[in-house]
Amino acid sequence: MENLKEILSELSRGCVDILPEGELEKKLLISEKENRPLRVKLGIDASGPYIHLGFTIPLRKLKKFQEFGHTAVLIFGDFTGKIGDPTGKNKTRPQLSDEEIKENLKNYKEQVFKILDPQKTEIRLNGEWSDKLSPQDIIKLSSKMTVARMLERDYFEQRYKSGIPISLHEFLYPLFQAYDSVAVKADIELGGTDQKFNLLLGREIQEEYGIPGQVIMTLPLLEGIDGTRKMSKSYDNYVGITENPTQIFGKLMSIPDNLITKYMLLTTDIPEDMIKKYEMEMKDGKNPKDYKVILAKKIVQMYYSKEESERCEEEFNRIFKEKGIPDNIPLIKVSPEDKDIKITNFLKKYELTESTSEASRIIKGKGLKINNVVIDDFNYQYTPKKGDIIQVGKKKFAKVD
Repeated sequence: MENLKEILSELSRGCVDILPEGELEKKLLISEKENRPLRVKLGIDASGPYIHLGFTIPLRKLKKFQEFGHTAVLIFGDFTGKIGDPTGKNKTRPQLSDEEIKENLKNYKEQVFKILDPQKTEIRLNGEWSDKLSPQDIIKLSSKMTVARMLERDYFEQRYKSGIPISLHEFLYPLFQAYDSVAVKADIELGGTDQKFNLLLGREIQEEYGIPGQVIMTLPLLEGIDGTRKMSKSYDNYVGITENPTQIFGKLMSIPDNLITKYMLLTTDIPEDMIKKYEMEMKDGKNPKDYKVILAKKIVQMYYSKEESERCEEEFNRIFKEKGIPDNIPLIKVSPEDKDIKITNFLKKYELTESTSEASRIIKGKGLKINNVVIDDFNYQYTPKKGDIIQVGKKKFAKVD
């Protein structure tokens, strides 16, 4: 295969695991020899109707496979969505109704085709095959996995040891997800690092049913714009790809400095050598704001247009200038203990005000802003995050380092 090394390099960009080692290369060679596109699977459990930048990471990887002639198999979990993926949960996840699933799926297709090539995409609902499984089929499938093996998963083990109930239907979720790989004859499956167990189980179950095991490719979970928790609509720290361009641009300008290059690597096609160059320039003292602009413009251009990206930059600069926010803002090092600290105490502690009384007066006069949002509650519990811009009065600024 011509340029196999380059193809593997592009396909593996940003991946955490590609397992078993060396199998992806073998699959690509077999695909060329048999003149058969690989079937690359990605599952969505339909728990929410909007796609954010975190979920574009596996979608963009699917797109890269399509560019090399392979087929994206996108599985909407209408069946498994009724179970609810227990991954990372310390309690049973609420099951979705048929109506909720239908509503959540309605807008997905329009959004995914902002990224994927419709001509090389196969969209399936896993209810097509899972709804038809008989009790005997389910017993046969369940016999492929032990309770001990299920309890190897951290979140099940923690709940079991803590006496938090685990429902039997939660054990079935990874089994049904694995059976999806049997039903669509997946050659490769993509997923976040939190899905590694489920993806490996898919490979095992395929082999149990006499089908060649899939290669699994895990991708990093993207931190949200708060810089702490993974991007999620639940945490209100997401950047939705269908949000208006100004919102997208503004949110990306607010991310912590240490996430700039990670966002570039995982959510754009900016060349890796260029990203490394940007990283070195920031280490050498160049203003991270300039690189956030590069990132924000790139994302807006990807989902809207170059003209929109330039308009957003001009608007952001105008607002920034009008608000009187200086380019070189003093940095404050906050303590890890400052989680949910009362805002008046925070301002006094870091000498942004001389006293809590002064802090209260400024808040009463609507003179306190965090990331351009007025804080008017004396009892506001503040958790500082890297990159936050705090404005006290008209001229005092600080940035969380």
